[in-house]
Amino acid sequence: MRRLILSLSLLMLPLGAPRAEVSVGVGIAVPGVSIGIRVPAYPKLVRVPGYPVYYDPQIDVNLFFYDGLYWVLADDDWYVSDWYDGPWRLVARVDVPVYLLRVPVRYYRRPPPYFRGWVVDRPPRWDERWGRDWTERRSGWDVRTHRLPPPAPLPYYQRHYAGEHYPRGPEERGVIRREHYRYQPRDPVAREHYPQSREQRGPQGRGHGDRR
Repeated sequence: MRRLILSLSLLMLPLGAPRAEVSVGVGIAVPGVSIGIRVPAYPKLVRVPGYPVYYDPQIDVNLFFYDGLYWVLADDDWYVSDWYDGPWRLVARVDVPVYLLRVPVRYYRRPPPYFRGWVVDRPPRWDERWGRDWTERRSGWDVRTHRLPPPAPLPYYQRHYAGEHYPRGPEERGVIRREHYRYQPRDPVAREHYPQSREQRGPQGRGHGDRR
């Protein structure tokens, strides 16, 4: 009965209401909601050639690292987190950073079925997939530029936190991150989702990298 009531209440939410934070593999922030991905250990991140983005070539997940955050494509939606195994937050399709959108098809380790037939050395055809309204709002997303931002330093400190040692609460994760990772995102969307930026609400700092 509780599940039926919850389902009916979710259906009655306004269409414009913000999506709640969802966690992947390490817990569920909204009952019954999960995107079914588990990253059990710190990923082996490798730079995507020509992009300020990293991916793990050995993992069966569309997981990327860009501008100090992890990004996952799952079920046609993008999610973001400051830790490799969540909890994750939904990112609106119109807000996904352009350098993630431009990553070629070949670097998606679990490509969705609709990727089939697309050129592997080109970005996914998001304009075809997400329609005219998205394309109008993200005009120029597929135009490559020669001037690229430098990649963010990798958060190597997270290698020490896996399994039962993975920090579960936001306070614990925040303390660990502040002790070891001084980078501040440059991308406006990344800044919006980066916990330290939300805490400080001050001028953007310079990235000092990771204290290993």
